[in-house]
Amino acid sequence: MNLVPQLRAELEDGDHQAAELTFATIRKETTAARSTTTAAIWKGASFIPVYGVNFSAVREVAVSADDIAVHAAAPLLERYTSLSLQALSPVDGRIDFGELQNAAPSISKAANTVRLSHERMASIDVSRLLPELARPVGAATEELKQLTALLNTASSSAQLLPALLGADEPRDYLVLVQNSSEARATGGIPGALAILHTDDGRISLGEQSSAVAMGAFRPPMNVDPEQLALFTDRLGTQMQNVNLTPDFPTAAQSAKLMWEERNAGQTIDGVLALDPVVLSHLLEATGPVNLSDPEILNLVRETSLPSALTSDNVVPTLLSDVYHEIEDPQAQDAYFSAVAAIVFSAFTEGQGDGGKLVKALAASAEENRLYLWSSHSAEQDIIASTPLHGSVTGKDAGGANFGVYFNDGTGAKMDYYVNRTVQVIQACSVGEYGQFAVRVTATNNAPADAATSLPAYVTGGGVFGVEPGRIRTNYVVYGPSQAFVETATVNGQPVPVSTGKHGQRPVGTVQLELGPGETSTIDLVFSGVVQGSEPQLRVSPTIQPLEDVVKPMERETCG
Repeated sequence: MNLVPQLRAELEDGDHQAAELTFATIRKETTAARSTTTAAIWKGASFIPVYGVNFSAVREVAVSADDIAVHAAAPLLERYTSLSLQALSPVDGRIDFGELQNAAPSISKAANTVRLSHERMASIDVSRLLPELARPVGAATEELKQLTALLNTASSSAQLLPALLGADEPRDYLVLVQNSSEARATGGIPGALAILHTDDGRISLGEQSSAVAMGAFRPPMNVDPEQLALFTDRLGTQMQNVNLTPDFPTAAQSAKLMWEERNAGQTIDGVLALDPVVLSHLLEATGPVNLSDPEILNLVRETSLPSALTSDNVVPTLLSDVYHEIEDPQAQDAYFSAVAAIVFSAFTEGQGDGGKLVKALAASAEENRLYLWSSHSAEQDIIASTPLHGSVTGKDAGGANFGVYFNDGTGAKMDYYVNRTVQVIQACSVGEYGQFAVRVTATNNAPADAATSLPAYVTGGGVFGVEPGRIRTNYVVYGPSQAFVETATVNGQPVPVSTGKHGQRPVGTVQLELGPGETSTIDLVFSGVVQGSEPQLRVSPTIQPLEDVVKPMERETCG
């Protein structure tokens, strides 16, 4: 089991020869271990009082390891070329998915084998084992948990990618480029829009537009009544507000309907959402891209905006600098769209390292910066099992799950200046039920003279009732299914909290307004938590690294 991380690392690094040597050692060890631990004398030892459970545990480890070697690792190594990240990177605008398609059955079998082995290992009661054995068994079980997630994603990709890339018929996807400087629950206001066309693995960028150009929809699009009660009919009125809800499938369906309403005859097969940090990740793989497109040159003439974008400057350029240098909001959207198109072209043309490109997308998905929804139900069922789904209800909402989502209330681009941390605090149980507090600390880092030094388009100019330089945010907090919102405080003082339900999940919303340099802390308490699993926390992605936002859970000391 200690060799599994080594094998994974060698495969991820593309060192096939080293991986084969490591696997040969693994196979030799697992064969011998299984032969020994399934023999009569070992089985007999498992009945020894007190100590017998240790022999049984070792047998489970040996059988699991051998199953993985025979039914998972061996078939995958035979398909190594097709599973290489480099093989999945675009070449001249096309991804060759044939090898991946052929490998799909092997990947699915491997994923199922590892899942079953993990379940077998997880059923071992390590508290009954000798410490010398409990530790490695626990470590091996955790390693299998991670491997299960990895292979499940690989299996889903193998099933999804060919269809998404137009293997059977051409596809059109609506791309929402989320602007993190104006917060929305899934990441940012979807200001720039584009159509992504796929046909037999070939990828091209089609029509580009903006949320502003879409206008308002009267009457509003139909939206789930529960979410309508939480977020108002703005969900179905403007493209800018479809993602006030943190439930991406809902936002995506509304966006699809809006686009099709404004573009008669077009059919959207799915919706993809990303933010500028995703572009930053992609630029780490592609390297810098030159902004030599005539449209961009025309927009940036007589400005100090950069002539090339890098992974370091793309976020401040798109979320801050552009507002200082380009005054016209429509020109800002055009610049945003043109930049996204250039980075996209670098990706589809295979610029840079293909393995790094795929890893950049995977990292973006893990950080909740990349979402995907398909209008084809069979595909959406598979997406629902991946980090791309963005759903706040369904199977991933089970357990002690919490969510904290940010919606701008300033009507401007001030979220670039906000720093936030979010933490779950486990309080002492009340009877049979758990109680948790979700703590959000926010700081307005805008300059003290923001009201005059920042453009009115950034501050909002007071149009929506917020004094320039101040930042108003609606903090939407989801608790575990069947729990209750109890109280809310800001800096220890009780404040009003708007409550509702989404599915079986309780939702509390607290509004907070901060002036430059101010910091405040919200505590929102949930009671009646019946789930005993380790709490999980999901937050809206911002320009901050996820690890800087989500803090480790704390537990109160209970008597």
